Amino acid sequence: MPGESIRFLNRAAVAACLSKLDAAEVVARTLREHTLGRTELPAEGYLSWSNSVGAYSRAIAMLGAVPSGDAMAYGMKLINASVSNPQRGLERAGGLSFAFDSETARPSVVAEAGLLSAVRTAAYTVVSLRHLGPESFDAVSLIGAGTLARVHLEAIAEAFPAVRRAYVFDLEPARARAFREDFRTRRPDLEVSVVAGARQAAGAAPVLITATTSNDPYIPAGWPAAGSFVAHVSLDDLTEDAFRSAEAIFVDDVELVRENPRRVMGRLLQEGSLATVDEPGRPDARVIDGSLGEVLIGRRAAQRPQQGYVISNPFGMAVLDVALIHAVAQVARATGAGQLLELL
Repeated sequence: MPGESIRFLNRAAVAACLSKLDAAEVVARTLREHTLGRTELPAEGYLSWSNSVGAYSRAIAMLGAVPSGDAMAYGMKLINASVSNPQRGLERAGGLSFAFDSETARPSVVAEAGLLSAVRTAAYTVVSLRHLGPESFDAVSLIGAGTLARVHLEAIAEAFPAVRRAYVFDLEPARARAFREDFRTRRPDLEVSVVAGARQAAGAAPVLITATTSNDPYIPAGWPAAGSFVAHVSLDDLTEDAFRSAEAIFVDDVELVRENPRRVMGRLLQEGSLATVDEPGRPDARVIDGSLGEVLIGRRAAQRPQQGYVISNPFGMAVLDVALIHAVAQVARATGAGQLLELL
């Protein structure tokens, strides 16, 4: 029997490969392909439990397939999380991403998924901002000061050089201060200020990014600044009235949202309080304006904030993770990154 190996990429190797890629372009291309019906997005596998301290813990298995040249690329992200992890000195979420060999169906590359997942999400926000954000902005606000917030600020500062200021709030003041000091060292061109509360952060800049672990909505319609963009990339930060009062709402995939009643938008869709352009709900329902992919292919008009705020609410599509792990895998093979592990 011939030998069999798998290429393993730790976080440092993943970061090295990502530095040679345009993650936003990978995400934009995959969103277009998905909207045109050229991807495969099976239902997620979901398992939840309470750990020994009663904290919500869960495992999510996300499979998908995306076009790659004349063939399809297949893969999976296994991303697990516990809300008590930060108290243990761990990131809230972590896991592994897999690129499958399309001929043998074997996993060919396995990579640390925490950074990949954060970069995927930040790249989605960058694409959203290019099409749905304010025409110009020089400051952003972040609620939450973990890995997702850090990767977002790095990606936005790189993609939008006019950004020179950032405001950050975290329930753990020490974490917010550490975030500020980290950027003072690595990006002295950015002025990062720690603010005293979520409300102050929400109204401090024309771009608001929520990067928390909250399951309890706390941001009402009155908090975001007029003419602002809200990247609602974490769990449930926005209240029902914040969604209903938005100038526009764009998601990654309406059906993905509808299938998840654990989150506010999914519940509102199932109840009929939110509806879609193609499937109106109750007479008083707030209509979701479309998906980012529809904007990218010209099926829906882009809407930038005017007097109110625009919400971008990606639930997280496995096809974006699969596209990114395969792009990283290609770089890894070409550069010899990672470690080959013999399975047989």
